[in-house]
Amino acid sequence: MSVVQEHLQTPSLAAAAGPSSAPAADDPVSRGLRDSRRRMVGIAVFSGVINLLMLSGSLYMLQVYDRVIPSRNLATLFGLSSMVLFAYLMQGYFEALRSRMLCRVATLFDVGLQEAIHTALATLPLRGAKPLAMQQPLRDLDQIRAFMSSMGPTAFLDMPWIPVFLLALFMFHPAIGLTALLGTVSIIAMTLLTERLSRGAAKAAMDSSAQRQVLADATQRNAEVIQALGMADRFKTRWSRVNERYLRENIRASDLFANLGSGAKVMRYVLQSGMLGIGAYLVVSDKASGGVMVASSIMMGRALAPVEVALGSWKQLVAARQGMARLRAVCKATARPPLPAVALVRPSRELSVQDLTVSAPGTDTPIVSNISFKLPAGTGLALLGASASGKTSLSKALVGIWPARGGTVRLDGAAIDQWRSEELGRHVGYLPQDVALFDGTIAENIARFDESATSEAVLRAAQIAGVHDIILRLPEGYSTQIGQGGMSLSAGQRQRVGLARAVYGDPFLVVLDEPNANLDTDGENALTRAIQILRRNNSIVVVISHRPSAIAALNMAMVLYDGKVIAFGPTEDIFSRVRGSRAPGAPKMPTQPVAKAPPRAAVTESI
Repeated sequence: MSVVQEHLQTPSLAAAAGPSSAPAADDPVSRGLRDSRRRMVGIAVFSGVINLLMLSGSLYMLQVYDRVIPSRNLATLFGLSSMVLFAYLMQGYFEALRSRMLCRVATLFDVGLQEAIHTALATLPLRGAKPLAMQQPLRDLDQIRAFMSSMGPTAFLDMPWIPVFLLALFMFHPAIGLTALLGTVSIIAMTLLTERLSRGAAKAAMDSSAQRQVLADATQRNAEVIQALGMADRFKTRWSRVNERYLRENIRASDLFANLGSGAKVMRYVLQSGMLGIGAYLVVSDKASGGVMVASSIMMGRALAPVEVALGSWKQLVAARQGMARLRAVCKATARPPLPAVALVRPSRELSVQDLTVSAPGTDTPIVSNISFKLPAGTGLALLGASASGKTSLSKALVGIWPARGGTVRLDGAAIDQWRSEELGRHVGYLPQDVALFDGTIAENIARFDESATSEAVLRAAQIAGVHDIILRLPEGYSTQIGQGGMSLSAGQRQRVGLARAVYGDPFLVVLDEPNANLDTDGENALTRAIQILRRNNSIVVVISHRPSAIAALNMAMVLYDGKVIAFGPTEDIFSRVRGSRAPGAPKMPTQPVAKAPPRAAVTESI
């Protein structure tokens, strides 16, 4: 069983994260918790001072009843009051200081996990995670940080001081101490019962809340489609069902916590009143003073305060514990591989693919099977095929987005997984069907948000893509803010800016998936020129397109059918074979051996 499946409680997230190879004690969450525990040592010292100062109220009442009232000495009362006032001020100061320190410990824990969290957020979608699971790591981190900076941890820092209060109560009288001990054991037992009963309810409430958030995000993201296609009422019905389930689970969890919390509070009230009753009996029996009676009741309340705080924050504690288990598993499973011992140089010779098999993340069905080919530098490959033939899947495997289930993709003989993604990205250009621009300026998007990018490199990429003049005509030129997803640009402008981003930095391998889907004649001419420039610079260009304009600048072609190569060679040879296959009485076009021979129409329609 994988580490994720062993620790993670969300099945879809476990399946998406995959197995982990990291040592169990060396994941980012464990390291963060170890650092937090070390920082908690200082907070524990403050907690000790606070708990000692909490004795001041009981001791003050004891002295007032036993010394001031019998002696009627106002000077003694003034002195005792001054001392207890100072103690209260110091207690308030240390409590504020402790809360501030807890907030900073929680913040440092969050900061230490940011890299791992971002890696998980960027990796889970590539592994087929469901929308419910993709944002879960960030929600879990927020939940853990909120608990660590709340009053919850203070309860556990104060609990070790409960025996000190019980010992003081035994010193007042054994009967008082024994009553306090039995009451404390009862409330702690109720706390353990809360842990047992609340686990399932808290998990169900959190899962339903996550489902509601996913549906809300999807509704906001696709509001235009929902409105245009008249789906508002249908999504309202779906929202009502999900929201009702969330409210039902939330009520169930809240009722459970409310019942247990109220039970513990009633028990504490009974115990404090019982303490007064026993104290009164001892006073009447001349076995204790009136000060002991009042002081023991106050001290009993102080002793049980940490348990009551723990019960009050138990819901957050359970959520934080569950989130920590999920977060630990996901961070371990999506951790970056160790740095290679030797940094590889920029590839410059060839792209080779050997027996490549590719499946969509989270599935086992191959989309592309046993593909092998080799392209030298300066080659332009037209990747052709009917819809669902595997072209996009192959392109994603070539640039390392989808991992290979079998076989390898190599640049200059080195498998692409021998580069870290940041290093490989410098040598790869990619333009997906969905251009996916980001909120920022045009220059930032072209430069891939590289803060060290030079103006010359950005201008060169824009000029290669033929978008330089278009950018200059925009209101602020290269500083134009394009909005989320490039919403302020037209579809053609987004595609051309995306092309400039793909060719930025003179990459060795450039993969363009339907790069002319939204281009006009000028845009297609610019695309053809960009491909020619890239090839002259000894870059390898792979283009998926159904338009002849993009294919005209390429010298090689590959035809896919049902995830297999049925034709591969120079473009002229592939097209001549297709033209020959269309002639009446022409022999069937030779292909590579495949499990099932494709129909001739599949080849001709693909080109």
